[in-house]
Parts: sequence; structure tokens; C-alpha cells
Amino acid sequence: MDRKHHWETVYNTKNPDEVSWTQEKPQTSLDFIHSLRLEKNANIIDIGGGDSKLVDFLLEEGFENITVLDISAKALERAQTRLGEKAHKVKWVVSDITQFQPTEQYDLWHDRAAFHFLTEPEQISDYVKLTEKSVKGHMVLGTFSEQGPIKCSGLDITQYSENKMETTFKKSFQKLKCKTEDHTTPFGTTQNFIFCSFRKKS
Repeated sequence: MDRKHHWETVYNTKNPDEVSWTQEKPQTSLDFIHSLRLEKNANIIDIGGGDSKLVDFLLEEGFENITVLDISAKALERAQTRLGEKAHKVKWVVSDITQFQPTEQYDLWHDRAAFHFLTEPEQISDYVKLTEKSVKGHMVLGTFSEQGPIKCSGLDITQYSENKMETTFKKSFQKLKCKTEDHTTPFGTTQNFIFCSFRKKS
């Protein structure tokens, strides 16, 4: 199945209150980011950021070098429309993460709910290699936990435990902390996530 077509269809046909991942304020992501005490000029990328409001809050806090990557051009277009003039302060990248070829390194790699859509061992391995090459500082990952859903938006996902997350990235990253949280969707259902922060090993 063409993943890009799937996500373009989702963002062309559904409003934010009709998709499960919408958050008015991505508090857990912000808490993890604040714990890293990044400089305002830190190079930050939000993987699968779509029309998430994380970028809004990071801009509001004065972060200057933000990239938002998503497979869906429509999702990024929505975010740009919402941000208005502020959108010019952000780099926008339309790419499937499995085909992304960054030209720079990042102080923070943030990914809430993109990584868990990779279900083939080769895809997961390629993602890990990409982070090893592209991250020079920290990484914050949020995925469905082993108590979370097994599908999202009609697609299979990979569930993670703290141990599985740590093991997946242990070659080049030191786990700092993990926490699980219940995300309440716009339509009142609950999804259990696990978030982990990592530091690149020197």
C-alpha cells in the first residue's frame, strides 16, 4: 500500500478533531524537551510532526531552528496556515522517514507516533541507522506501549516497552528516562503511550 497516498487522504478528508493523535497541548513532549535544557538555537527536528501544535509552542518559547518533517504535504500545509507569518521561521520537509536524507545533524530528534508505524525489521533498522547518523544530541520518542492499540488509522503498528525501546537504540544512545501516559483522543477513547528520552553516546 502507498503510505503517502494513505496519509494525504487522511489529512485531506479529516479535521483535527476526527483523528486520534490530536493534542491541544503536547505536554509530555514539552516536559521531556524542557528536561534537556536545550539552547534556543538548538537544531530541532519533529519527525512525523504533521499539523501537531508542538512547533507552535517551541516557537513561542523562542526556539529558532526547527524542522518539521511529515510524509503528508497536506498536513504540513495545515500547520503552515495555522502559524501564518510564523511559518517562515520553520523548515518544512515532505518526506517518508524511510527515505529521508538529512544534510545536517540535530541537537534534538523528536518523534511522537511516527516510529511505531515502522513494522518491518529492515525499516526499523534503517530508522535506527538514520538517528545514529543524524542525531548529535538528544532524542525523544513516543510510541504506543504494549498496553496501547495494535493499529492506528487502519495501519498496523509496533508496540514498545521501555526495555524494547532501550534495546532498539542501545548501540549509540543512552536511555535517560521513560514514562507511560494515557492519551485521550478527541473522541474520548484512551491510548497508552510510552515516551523515552535518550542521549547520544560519545
